[in-house]
Amino acid sequence: MNQWWKNTVFYEIYIRSFCDTGQNGKSGIRGITSKLPYLKELGVGGIWLTPFYPSPKVDNGYDVSDYCGVDPDYGTMEDFEEMVKAAHKQGIRVIIDMVLNHTSILHPWFIKSAASKDSSERDWYIWKDPVNGGEPNNWESFFGGSAWEYVEYGDSGQYYYHSFAKEQADLNWQNPSVEEAIYQVLDFWLLKGVDGFRFDVINNLSVSGSLADNPVTGNGEQLHENDVNQPGVQAVIKRMAGRIREKKPDAFLVGEISSDDLTRIHSYTGGGSLDTTFNFNLGSREIFQLDEIYEELKRMQELYGDSEYPTLFFGSHDMRRFPDRFGFSEGKTKCLLALMLSCRGIPFLYFGDEIGMKSRILNSVDDAKDVQGILAYEAALKEGKSREEAVRILNERSRDASRNPMDWDEAEKQREDPSSIWNFVKNFIELREKTAALTEGTMELRKLGNGLIEIERALGMDRVRIMINFSDCGVTAPVEDRWQILCASDSVPDSRTREKNGKDCVKPGMVRMLVPGGGCVILEI
Repeated sequence: MNQWWKNTVFYEIYIRSFCDTGQNGKSGIRGITSKLPYLKELGVGGIWLTPFYPSPKVDNGYDVSDYCGVDPDYGTMEDFEEMVKAAHKQGIRVIIDMVLNHTSILHPWFIKSAASKDSSERDWYIWKDPVNGGEPNNWESFFGGSAWEYVEYGDSGQYYYHSFAKEQADLNWQNPSVEEAIYQVLDFWLLKGVDGFRFDVINNLSVSGSLADNPVTGNGEQLHENDVNQPGVQAVIKRMAGRIREKKPDAFLVGEISSDDLTRIHSYTGGGSLDTTFNFNLGSREIFQLDEIYEELKRMQELYGDSEYPTLFFGSHDMRRFPDRFGFSEGKTKCLLALMLSCRGIPFLYFGDEIGMKSRILNSVDDAKDVQGILAYEAALKEGKSREEAVRILNERSRDASRNPMDWDEAEKQREDPSSIWNFVKNFIELREKTAALTEGTMELRKLGNGLIEIERALGMDRVRIMINFSDCGVTAPVEDRWQILCASDSVPDSRTREKNGKDCVKPGMVRMLVPGGGCVILEI
């Protein structure tokens, strides 16, 4: 099987914000097509498209009302087909977001299901009678509040389950008809030429039928022990993966797993299941702590086998952009990108990462589009907080922060600047393509102190060494003189000399390498 994705740098495109061609005043699929040469020049080998299906956009497209269509705001099916063909001509693969845990309540399946208790599609979703006059259990939505919504039918009614917004009803994966219907959806898009799928919150699928209450901590926080990672969910995913690979053996399957347990995250990969999963312990940190990132990378290295590749990312549509999340300078932004592109795994750039884009700041709830942030704002007001405090909470919880439009003027400016973040990323990806050790080689990860991380990749006789300095000061490191500078994020003095003697000297045959503050140096033998 061709595991092309192991050597691929992916680029996540949030369609609503990526590129407006002027066709309808909105960013869309034609905008992606127009920027494929840009992505090719950068070195991107695969793109991940966030949902572009018809949707009321309560959750920015993650509330799908038609799995086999294209939202008119983004273009037409013909636009999509042309984009896929154009991407393939550029040597760029296309994977698309699949939201299989839930649908919009405007999806025909739910409309039929909700029409009557006797509907033939009733069991496509999770409907339950009230318990003691209230919700069937204590499950909370991940967006806050109850995960149950009541629908009245005459003198009685039932609740339907929604693990996210009430407009996003969860599918009942105990029902074989649901599974078969989803297979038809996946077949549809494979025939359109897509190269794989990113599965949204795939471990949330409701498959067990259990309605046991979730435990609650002493401070009132609910632990989602019974509504995610249910018994049987991995079997469902494995069947689905097998069905996809029957149609397209080299399809790339990546899952979003809502867990902070790395062992559990890893358990969804291999053995005929998903190819890899996102590890948010690495990618969604609010504070930059090098020691913790180093330890997480070490755990990933130890857990994943020689034939397995974890994902490497620090940005996505669900979190603030990392340069301002971490308070990074241009130099440290380069450092983090170098770390992501150096370690063993599959890098995922979020659009704008390549130019160090910053997050959007919301001044009012009127500027917000993200349901998670809006609900948090409304909850804050209900709790008696001031509007000023509610706006602060809105900015903390809203995912609008990273969904700001791509700054194409800045991208063009950086393309012309050899010292820019953009050219650093481009050059590093070129280095990956030319140097098999950086994609397929073994990895040794070392922390040398003073903010210095050293990564050594080896494949046969090819060896590459990357020294990344996250501190603000230049750091010297001992390097055998057989190592040669391949490239650097900043100027490195040419006056490196062999240490002769002294208390502070390094071993004979070694030199002192200065790694500038907020910079990195790449060497090869």
